[in-house]
Amino acid sequence: MEALEFNKQFFQSVTHGNLQIEEIIDLIKFFLEESPNAEYSLVIGTDSHEKNGTPNGGAKKINLVTAVLIHRKGFGGKYFWIRKEVGNIHTLRDKIYAETITSLNFATSFVPLLKKGLNGHSPNYNLEIHVDVGEHGDTRDMIKEVVGMVTGNGFVAKTKPDAYGASYVADKHT
Repeated sequence: MEALEFNKQFFQSVTHGNLQIEEIIDLIKFFLEESPNAEYSLVIGTDSHEKNGTPNGGAKKINLVTAVLIHRKGFGGKYFWIRKEVGNIHTLRDKIYAETITSLNFATSFVPLLKKGLNGHSPNYNLEIHVDVGEHGDTRDMIKEVVGMVTGNGFVAKTKPDAYGASYVADKHT
């Protein structure tokens, strides 16, 4: 997702329905302020699935779903997601890069908006970007690359099995 592109779109929430980014920030702020001494994680993760009807032999189109979660350790959390379609995906590597770059672009735009909305009055949280790669399976050779992309941009990267933001929450809505 291009920087600030998500400002023009609605996010989804099982609990709250369609939301704009400002509403998500307000909900996260309220959630953080309910228990200011708790330990929190802010998680951003993207997953994708090939769209039905992609022609054989051509570039694939995929549905990319980016999820943002706020988790109060030991007490649950809230999450929101947004979906977009992208094309020109030829390989698994292209797909994993598209997911990782989408999460990075989202985090780069969203985190400053969240910090501005919190205005320094909310508890601290650990920020993590969850990447849908792991030691088992076809993505194991890409772990160093995508973790390097995330950490090189100043974020903490989590991979499977700890990447629930991408491999479970975002995946649920692709």
